Amino acid sequence: MRNISSVLGRLAKSISISLVLLFAVTTTTQAQDAANGAALFKSNACNSCHAVGKKLTGPDLAGLTERRDEAWIVKWIHNPQGMIDSGDEQAVALKAEYATTMAPYASLSEGDIKDIIAYLQAEEAKKKEKAAADPAAAGGSSASSDANNLMIIGLIALFVVAVAVIFALNRVTKTLERVIANNQASIDAAQAKTDEEGESGSVKFAKAFLKNKKLVFFVVLMVVGLLGVAGWKTMWNVGVHEGYKPVQPIKFSHQIHAGVNQIECQYCHGGAFKSKNASIPSANVCMNCHNTITASDHYDGNISPEIAKLYRAVDWDPESRSYGTNTRPIEWVRIHNLPDFAYFNHSQHVVVAGVECQTCHGPIQDMEEVYQYSPLTMKWCIDCHKETSVNTDNAYYDQLIEAHDKLKKGEKMTAAMIGGLECGKCHY
Repeated sequence: MRNISSVLGRLAKSISISLVLLFAVTTTTQAQDAANGAALFKSNACNSCHAVGKKLTGPDLAGLTERRDEAWIVKWIHNPQGMIDSGDEQAVALKAEYATTMAPYASLSEGDIKDIIAYLQAEEAKKKEKAAADPAAAGGSSASSDANNLMIIGLIALFVVAVAVIFALNRVTKTLERVIANNQASIDAAQAKTDEEGESGSVKFAKAFLKNKKLVFFVVLMVVGLLGVAGWKTMWNVGVHEGYKPVQPIKFSHQIHAGVNQIECQYCHGGAFKSKNASIPSANVCMNCHNTITASDHYDGNISPEIAKLYRAVDWDPESRSYGTNTRPIEWVRIHNLPDFAYFNHSQHVVVAGVECQTCHGPIQDMEEVYQYSPLTMKWCIDCHKETSVNTDNAYYDQLIEAHDKLKKGEKMTAAMIGGLECGKCHY
């Protein structure tokens, strides 16, 4: 009977710990699939033509898996024009309905596409839940917050149930132990003496540990706490892509250009001085140098393979030194992705604050392949703003001082005098 009660107690503790682990792993795995799909959906600019619940340049993606087979979706994303040319009825119907044909995304794997589908299904489920709970605010953005609150409530409820089960089984165990003690006290004492004589030190330690219920409870509590912290940290970092380094269509080396040749960042990324976005340079900027620089000395007199890709993009013939008309855009993969609700202005930081590119992008001059150096979270931005001193030695603050001097003299001060004509004030 004593063995049965001990087994029941250990079984209850194992069940509670297993439930917590299973719940944490399941929710983390599901969130990771949808989070990866969301990142791919935005990084490949899918949201510029598609949305869940409404038509944009392309069709509404709500109910996509109900209208199309998953295998068809994968083939379509990899080669839309090829499916149209093959006479596929659904592809031809889409071509007839929408004037613009979607670009191919052969770089996306089948797993990536499934993650994107999971993200779309999650977005559709959120909209349906929101519509059922509050039809007037069905398009709101609180579904994510509700899901997080529901997850936390579920974890708390699961923990309470596990504690209740352990408490009930402990009561049963104590009752059984009292009955056994009343009837077999002498037998237990004799058996214990015999066992102690033949037991090893590790077995004695294990038994002594299991008899100390306070110590066992403390250890179980510590394990549950550690698992909770690990699960929370994992969920907290969902969507943070520090170290993200995608494969680019051309292996452009910042180490060679910005490091060895010391080309100024703004020569290529001129938008950093005058707009919100730093901007990706056009291929014509590259051709300012590479119409003559071919790196042939490193390839036995032949043109570098990566420079040859640039020539194909702008349809440049190095023999006749002339451009053709068959140009093809370079499909660069975006690395630094901010949420849609976050607004960051490059010109405000570079021109007014005088922030160096390396402050956010890291040692870009040493990177053979560019990757996301900083976490780009709100906490990271706030910490930087707390530590960085304001640079008042620029025209912006001179303009403010001039405007305030006029105000002190009773003269008119307009919004334009304090930066009210900056494009970024209204245009994202």
